[in-house]
Amino acid sequence: MDHLLIIGNGISGVTLARHVRKLSNTQITLISAETDYFFSRTALMYVYMGHMKFKETQPYENGFWDKNRIDLVRGYVSKVNTKEKKVCLEHGKEISFDKLVIATGSKPNKFGWPGQDLKGVQGLYSKQDLELLKKNAPNKELCQSAVIVGGGLIGIELAEMLRSRDIPVTFLVRERSFWDGVLPNGESQMINEHILEHHIDLRLDTNLKEIIPDGEGRAKAVVTDQGETIPCSLVGLTAGVTPNIDFLRDSGIELGRGVKVNRFLETNIKDVYAIGDCAEQREPIGQRRPIESVWYTGRMMGEALAQTLCGRAMEYNPGHWFNSAKFLDIEYQTYGWVFSERNKAAHEVHFHWRHPEEKICITLAYHKTTLAFLGINTFGIRMRHAIFDRWLTEKRDVHYVMEHLRDAQFDPEFYTSYEKMIVAAFNSTTNSKVKLKKKSWKRILQRI
Repeated sequence: MDHLLIIGNGISGVTLARHVRKLSNTQITLISAETDYFFSRTALMYVYMGHMKFKETQPYENGFWDKNRIDLVRGYVSKVNTKEKKVCLEHGKEISFDKLVIATGSKPNKFGWPGQDLKGVQGLYSKQDLELLKKNAPNKELCQSAVIVGGGLIGIELAEMLRSRDIPVTFLVRERSFWDGVLPNGESQMINEHILEHHIDLRLDTNLKEIIPDGEGRAKAVVTDQGETIPCSLVGLTAGVTPNIDFLRDSGIELGRGVKVNRFLETNIKDVYAIGDCAEQREPIGQRRPIESVWYTGRMMGEALAQTLCGRAMEYNPGHWFNSAKFLDIEYQTYGWVFSERNKAAHEVHFHWRHPEEKICITLAYHKTTLAFLGINTFGIRMRHAIFDRWLTEKRDVHYVMEHLRDAQFDPEFYTSYEKMIVAAFNSTTNSKVKLKKKSWKRILQRI
């Protein structure tokens, strides 16, 4: 391998470049049209909210790339020629490669809404989106109100960002309850309440019909499928993302929703690979989705592919599902599989506990017959990833998990613990006789 060319400088591409450099002296080039240097995408909201400066989102100093002999090229790739092993940039420059890795991530969805390309209409994914948001919604005086379309994690992030500047927000969510295709009913209902308590006008079971222009090319209102016209200065389109692969349509690379890859992250073209949000697994990996727009899976793909490219073939193995996020000021964690009511299998049973006063709850999933622990969601309670990961691998049952729940607790010292309340509710609900064991640092350290 003489020249490794990586399109995309997100977490996937940068992780790959770093690990290949650790293992080899090959020439490495990173192409990106978004920014000169890698940054933490999940921190963009905190830049807008004034908690961080953009340069503080960059994990590496600018000299890191020269020091590690990773060449950076700023530009859009317009075409990939796999036969001649070249990529063409928009301004006409061509770059040859021996091995090519596509790590171009995602772009916000648009569904052909009338007015979706007006000024004042935008998504929230890239650095360019952040800069545009600063112009479109600098303050309440210049952005008197906003409408957000789409009820996922990006949507609620954008709502929090705008509310930090006191901009009124109307939140259009097509589901009957927030994120109820992912969250069980009790959790979804709690988040509905939390959104409303933060003075966000949540409109459930409501779809965008069209965006109305003001006569000068800017959005001035939206029309919903409920027949309502809502005035606004900003429309945030946050109805999910899709792989950023349009430039590959004539490349000969097999495409589905994303770039089709096998477990070694190889495409159908020799010496061409794909990782991160734009990669689509040809064969399913357990219950995981073929495309996962998750930070840590992109990192894991970069690590695995680095080994393969350097002569140590390694399959991509994401392990047990986990994720974390924030719903305004409620921290959310999930380990294993906890499906919503409309998506769960017949054998999946849920135990749901919610604090009687605070916005704190858990939902624990287990097998109806075998009692095998399947997964857990937590809101407002921090848990140890390594503990739940081990319990899933060891195929522990729900009673074992309940007995040792204190071992998984990860809230800071002096925080209130809720294990007694949770176990008491579990025993009452299921007619069980679980006895909560004391927290054991020996057990915890053995499992980390």
